[in-house]
Amino acid sequence: MKDVRNYYDRFSTGYDQRRGRGYHALIDELEAELVKKSIRGGLVLDAGCGTGLVSARLKAVYPRIIGADLSFGMLRRAAARGQTVVQANLGALPFKDEVFDGLFSFKVLAHVPRLRNALEEMARVVRPGGGLILEFYNPRSIRGLKKKFHIRHRIAKETDETEVYTGFHTLRTIREMLPAGLKIEAVRGIMIFTPLALLHRIPVLGKILGGMERGFCDGPLKRFGGFLDVRARKNDRKS
Repeated sequence: MKDVRNYYDRFSTGYDQRRGRGYHALIDELEAELVKKSIRGGLVLDAGCGTGLVSARLKAVYPRIIGADLSFGMLRRAAARGQTVVQANLGALPFKDEVFDGLFSFKVLAHVPRLRNALEEMARVVRPGGGLILEFYNPRSIRGLKKKFHIRHRIAKETDETEVYTGFHTLRTIREMLPAGLKIEAVRGIMIFTPLALLHRIPVLGKILGGMERGFCDGPLKRFGGFLDVRARKNDRKS
């Protein structure tokens, strides 16, 4: 296994390629929608911000978004987008208790070995009543099948996603790991039907797949999404 920071530094060099349309743009769009539905307030943490693509979609809604990431390569690109960033490990966030109105974390929790610890840290820095959007990889999905059969996804020159820790979690195991004081409000399943990202580049097929993914992401088939996006809320002590 490679060092996670080194992995993402390598990934950062080509991370933004083709992410403005098709498969990756749809994922970012569906993720950003969840944030808007769940988080109210002005100060928000993007936990594992990457190059700041999702935060860029949300800057008109939230006056202050702080991006935290382990990778300096990712952070440089997020900062170039005008995002306020800090280098941090999700298991030891450099923030005081209950300082953020909410947080979101996309495409990163699957690569955190000490996941329970990271979830506790993220819950710690959110104010009572605040919303958290937490994304996990789902073993009961096409993505999970690819993992089972060791199908590799190249992410940079001489680097693929099998070279770092990647965890998959069902809704049951997610509920078991969530810290006390967090309550799940809803779940969205993202990428239920798409076996290959490149299919979204085919004009007619891409439009059909995009419509299907959007139409079913909040329905009964959400449990088969490659990404399980959990909307949770921290208990308000006043209630």
